[in-house]
Amino acid sequence: MEQQQPNKPQLIVGVNEKIGPVKALLLGLQHVLAMDLYIAPIIIAGILSLSNSNASFFIQMCFFATGIATLIQTGIGLRLPVVQGPSYVPIAAIGAIGSKLGMGAMAGSLIPGALIVMLLGLPLKWFAKAVRKFIPPLVGGTVILIVGIGLMPVGLGNVYHAKGELGTNILIGAVSAIVLVICILLGRNAKGLGTFFRLISVIVAIVAGIITASLFGAVDFSPVKDAAWFSFPKLFPFGAPVFDISAILTMVFVYFIVLIETTGTWFVISSVTGEELTNERLNRASFGEGLGCFVGSLFGGTPMTGYSSNAGLIAITGVGSRMAIMAGGGILVLLGLMPKLSALITCIPESVINGIFCIVCVAIVINGLKVIQHVVLDDRNMMVIGIPVLLTIAITVLPKGATDGLPDFVNYVLSSGLTVGALAAVLLNLLIPNHKEKPAAASKQEVA
Repeated sequence: MEQQQPNKPQLIVGVNEKIGPVKALLLGLQHVLAMDLYIAPIIIAGILSLSNSNASFFIQMCFFATGIATLIQTGIGLRLPVVQGPSYVPIAAIGAIGSKLGMGAMAGSLIPGALIVMLLGLPLKWFAKAVRKFIPPLVGGTVILIVGIGLMPVGLGNVYHAKGELGTNILIGAVSAIVLVICILLGRNAKGLGTFFRLISVIVAIVAGIITASLFGAVDFSPVKDAAWFSFPKLFPFGAPVFDISAILTMVFVYFIVLIETTGTWFVISSVTGEELTNERLNRASFGEGLGCFVGSLFGGTPMTGYSSNAGLIAITGVGSRMAIMAGGGILVLLGLMPKLSALITCIPESVINGIFCIVCVAIVINGLKVIQHVVLDDRNMMVIGIPVLLTIAITVLPKGATDGLPDFVNYVLSSGLTVGALAAVLLNLLIPNHKEKPAAASKQEVA
């Protein structure tokens, strides 16, 4: 609790502060614009070889499910400004299940795990106990740290590999990042224009990036013209669920990995907002997470998780308002109902979003350091922090195809550096003995 207090004055808009609807929509919009939530469904659609129309509908349903999950988590779950989105962790597992067993088995595999996550929070109330035992501040701060470090190469790689010329993409990403940094620095003056620039820093950076991209002909809005105005969601749009035991067990394991990932995001939000993660709040959060994932499974989506990038935006903008995030959730639901608007969001050049994303990763890393700044960095804790960071980087830069010969189960784990790093932090903290008594005894002898 003590390490979170210094962060409270940094918020321009508090967690439960009431703001007008126009301001809430504007502040929520920049969280939506800065999200890359459509990337995961695009990858999954490619793995599953979906047709163009089915892929578009799949992305649309992910927008819709993300909005519902965000409203659930922010409104009745964690009750903190957390934006839900499709997790990258299950991509390999979902792709394998859908390709080998069919779309029905993919949908059926998502439902039991979501219900288990709900039950762990409420009514069983086991989740908070597990967090206290397995994810103390040392592990939570380390998870935040590896999330920021692990995502940096992703953001940079997406800038380099975006459509178009490499030099142009780097320039567009750099302009977006530099404008965001300038807005952040201007925001140090918490009065007048400083507050204004900090509040809408992400929107300003996105607009600057789009203008720069348009000068090089790197913006294409033609998909917006072809998209329909309205399209309503459908339950199980790709077929009735089929409950295959092997697929279910695989996804239950994946859900637990996603829970570790999202708990790290909750530590970020707690650190940034100064709000304590009480047992009651953690159990509600697990229930909200499971309910959001259940909603995603009904509409053909993917497991949901709290987005660390959006938690980083809170640190950058100083806007911790739940109302703003709930407005963002409402916008996401609307995007899910109006394909033309969702197509407009997806037309923002990748290099613009990822240039901003890189700066957000910096904010995540710093908040990870804030969580662990009061931890004694002895040899044990150095290993608990350092080895997960090393493993995260090692998996992130692992050449493609390096794990193809390994069993599917191992591939699921090694598909994400964040997963490996988070698991390593939890296991090392449990396995390496923690000799707390010796320093205390020594200090008593010195006093004597």
